[in-house]
Amino acid sequence: MRRKDNQLMVITHLTQLSTFVIGFGSLIIPLILWASNKNDVYEMDDQGKQIINFQISMIIYAIVSIPLIFAFGLGILTLIAVGILSFVMPIVNAIKVSNGEEPNYPLSMQFLS
Repeated sequence: MRRKDNQLMVITHLTQLSTFVIGFGSLIIPLILWASNKNDVYEMDDQGKQIINFQISMIIYAIVSIPLIFAFGLGILTLIAVGILSFVMPIVNAIKVSNGEEPNYPLSMQFLS
């Protein structure tokens, strides 16, 4: 029987911010929470996949922007945008989940569906 646990969902979204605190974990911690609770918590599977897709996308965008720094200088702007999105979107989506709304992560590539 699946249970509804908005508090765990909010925590799962906010764990993406762990990189800004300890330097890593924005992919690992939500992945562990998603994998261990996807069958027990209502909407954890869908939202967990969204979080993982978003984090993998942000990592790819950051990696791609590094050579762009040397090629065009635009990579710096891309890195700044990735940093802002990586910080703001988990907070916005945690607030949405706590209010019972559907979270949305822009610019996410769909690796897990």
